[in-house]
Amino acid sequence: MADEQAKPHPPDALAGTLKRTEVQRRESSIPGRIIVQVLTEIPEGVESGWHTHPGEEVGYIVAGTVEMRIHGSDTLLLHAGNGFLIPPDTPHNARDLGPGVGHMLSTYIVSPEAPLASFVEAAG
Repeated sequence: MADEQAKPHPPDALAGTLKRTEVQRRESSIPGRIIVQVLTEIPEGVESGWHTHPGEEVGYIVAGTVEMRIHGSDTLLLHAGNGFLIPPDTPHNARDLGPGVGHMLSTYIVSPEAPLASFVEAAG
């Protein structure tokens, strides 16, 4: 699999709101998909804002406690050590409840042509 670090890619809307560090970006064995891994830091009390991804998000809470609201699903209360899965194009919003800065490691299996994250209207 070729490393895609040097290729330009669509913007990530969340990068302007939260500290997001791209760990790796690789081609996937799934046609039309790439795998992008991102470490996100969310200050205590801050929300990501309602957003979607153009594919699955497989996440893991590294530090902190996160309230994950997912459109059409029950709200999740995630602690360090918990994992989560967000289906493609599903609006969701993460809020760090503390203590301190929350850290989430997310692996996205997404279309390479679309932005990694896009803000949407608040969902119920």
